[in-house]
Amino acid sequence: MSAQKNTPPPNPIDACVRENLEAFFSDLDGQEPHSMHEMLIKLVEKPLFEIVMREAGGNQSKAAQWLGINRNTLRRKLTDHNIG
Repeated sequence: MSAQKNTPPPNPIDACVRENLEAFFSDLDGQEPHSMHEMLIKLVEKPLFEIVMREAGGNQSKAAQWLGINRNTLRRKLTDHNIG
């Protein structure tokens, strides 16, 4: 009988990101990507801020606290993403 490690199940967000990155590289068909970090941050930030703002009832102070960022940073990001 082999010893089983108590590893947690994969995080669904992590799995989603991994799956989509695999598809992204497959779609590149050998071409090299450019500015991936910036692209991914922009793609993730917008839905993150939209959902957090909704769940915080539009309260920017609460949303900033939940996100662990300064309220002014949140306001700038909301403007950058045309949210609110």
